Amino acid sequence: MNETTLSASNLILPLFVQEGDGQTPIKSMPGHARLGITHLVALARRAFEAGVPGVALFPAIDDALKNPRGTESENPEGLLQRAVRALKTALPELVVITDVALDPYSSDGHDGYLVDGRIDNDETLPLLAKMAVAQAKAGADMVAPSDMMDGRVGVMRRALDEAGFTDVGILSYCVKYASAFYGPFRDALDSAPRAGDKKTYQMNPANLRECLREIELDEAEGADILMVKPGLPYMDVVRFVREHSKLPVAVYHVSGEFAMLKAAAQNGWLDYDRCLLESLLGLRRAGADIIFTYGALEAAELLAKHA
Repeated sequence: MNETTLSASNLILPLFVQEGDGQTPIKSMPGHARLGITHLVALARRAFEAGVPGVALFPAIDDALKNPRGTESENPEGLLQRAVRALKTALPELVVITDVALDPYSSDGHDGYLVDGRIDNDETLPLLAKMAVAQAKAGADMVAPSDMMDGRVGVMRRALDEAGFTDVGILSYCVKYASAFYGPFRDALDSAPRAGDKKTYQMNPANLRECLREIELDEAEGADILMVKPGLPYMDVVRFVREHSKLPVAVYHVSGEFAMLKAAAQNGWLDYDRCLLESLLGLRRAGADIIFTYGALEAAELLAKHA
């Protein structure tokens, strides 16, 4: 009688990678940590064996390597590129998705390149294209531009194709809102803007019809999957995108949503396991084919118990 199903194959596990062999717990995201590459591979293996088909990587870059143009993102021996190679060597069938945005690498903490205190959209595009190609060279299966610059999908598609990576997909953060629910993620990467905010390039939480323009542009430029971010407060947006695009739809069950469930459960106010699965089922019911969630491994293991 179920109209909607949820399985581990719908889930993607976001992971944070750091230099060294250790791990640094993230206080605002219980159970998650910045992981050295050895630990990263081990956790990815556990998730893959539980049925989670892929991971999304986010690097915690040393401040000494950051600059306004985020040039460390192009380094073939950079942290993210080494992590991708390690994962693909250990787990060739694992889908490795890499984030494309300047904020982890930028000394300004913005997703785009700052000129005189303002994001310069067109100056940012070639930087993002170079980043995407560097990630593809390392072995990424799919690049995921999360920057919300106009035109970036088309620029990346051309750059990837010209470099011979015609099979590397683009999962576009098509509809990404300027949300207050990203706080724990920015703690994890120390990637909050040093000044200002991201409202000039991320979407206004009050807007829905604006999604149509974003969908049409990304489809025309060659996106393979469209992402909505955040998840639970924007389930109407997920449904809207599902109804207006034939492409697969992804949604990001973001750090703040995950942290709320954990905090409430730690206080005995709700059953974490049941509420996690209900939240993810709701996102599926709204129309998401793919869910990025920090609870992916826990959900996969819970689903296996009830199979």
